Amino acid sequence: MTQIECYFSVMSPYCYLAMPRLAKIAAKVHYRPLHFGSLAARMGSGVMTEASAPRKAWYAQDLARQAAKAGLILNAAPAYWPANSAPASYAIISAQNAGGGDLHGLVQGFCSSVWAEDRNIADDAVVREIMAAHGFDPAISDRGMFAAAETYADNLERAVAAGVFGVPFMIAGDALFWGQDRLDDLEQYLANL
Repeated sequence: MTQIECYFSVMSPYCYLAMPRLAKIAAKVHYRPLHFGSLAARMGSGVMTEASAPRKAWYAQDLARQAAKAGLILNAAPAYWPANSAPASYAIISAQNAGGGDLHGLVQGFCSSVWAEDRNIADDAVVREIMAAHGFDPAISDRGMFAAAETYADNLERAVAAGVFGVPFMIAGDALFWGQDRLDDLEQYLANL
């Protein structure tokens, strides 16, 4: 079974749209949360907050279309965006290291909290609640915080070294897939292995 490396940000609406489908097509995913603004700066791309007015208008339409296609609720102006994604990212890394629980659900839970539920994923109580809801001991995030912080920084370096320039970005062997709209291609690739 091929392991998928998934570089993503819990603050990205396209990651929110991708995660339910990714969990269905790839059983073995190594999640690599990172800070998208830092990736964009390193790879010479822009972030949406700095985009032109026409691009922002297209973005709003595209998100609405993609959310409808995926059958997901998407709040185009979430109450807590942007927010500090590090606490949720550290929790995901700690949970992945600890094992057990529903890791796919945890990742989607954080993304949904931003884009469908107007919750602040930088709030410790929210992080702990989401971890518990997906079968993880919330204390693992506290115990693993320093190691998770190192991994979070390392994920950015790995992403840059691998040529990752956007999120979600999936790598399967030597095959690269960028965007939630390329999950059909990833699924086909995995079916042909």
